Amino acid sequence: MIDGLLFLRRLLLPVLGAISALIVWEAAVHILHVKPILVPAPSVVFAEIAASPGWFAEQTGYTALITLAGFASASIFGILFAVLIVEWSVLDKLLFPLFVALNSVPKVAVAPLFIIWFGTGSEPKIAISFLVAVFAIVVDTALGLRSVPADTLDLAKALRGSRLKVLLRIKLYCALPHIFAGLKVTMSLALVGAIVGEFVSSQRGLGYVILTAQGMFDTPRVFAAILILAVLGVAMIAVIDVLERICLPWKQGRAEGH
Repeated sequence: MIDGLLFLRRLLLPVLGAISALIVWEAAVHILHVKPILVPAPSVVFAEIAASPGWFAEQTGYTALITLAGFASASIFGILFAVLIVEWSVLDKLLFPLFVALNSVPKVAVAPLFIIWFGTGSEPKIAISFLVAVFAIVVDTALGLRSVPADTLDLAKALRGSRLKVLLRIKLYCALPHIFAGLKVTMSLALVGAIVGEFVSSQRGLGYVILTAQGMFDTPRVFAAILILAVLGVAMIAVIDVLERICLPWKQGRAEGH
């Protein structure tokens, strides 16, 4: 019973917050007499979506697939790379500065190269999404692997635990909260990267919708795509949050205890 009430509270509060924001937005547009070409009312935005729901669903699905592909590749590579630089200090000194330098380069600047290398299909967009997202999971995973208490590692050594067993059974386990935090940020950045890729070259996706609508000064359609992007981002992160609660029930129980 208590768990059900906590779930309803956790679900209803964000929904109430979103509804309140939409009501304030609608009222402000009408009271201030804002022109639709500048900021359309939520009712106009929802009417735009309702006019072509199938088309918007198709564009959303394409962007979601690009985002998930970028997220998956960034997560797998990022976790493995973090393990390498934590376990071998030579690789940390050799590769991590290069990785930071690569991350410092604006992704829009290298996007044309991906078009040349991979063409105009889905591949360059996934590559851009990967590049935008990967740094967060590397940093958070490395931080988690390095946060294991020294006395725990000393105990494992005293019990003659192998390096692989210490990594799999102690370090990665202790790093799970940091990894899930990094996965949430990575998912958000992967969505941003997917939109950047669609801005550069695409004939589908929500980024393409925003770009073409902006060229025609179709502000309601721009806001419709942005609203869908916001909902998509929240939904994707919510899925990770559910997985975190399943994989780390002890963390959730401790949080509710506070």
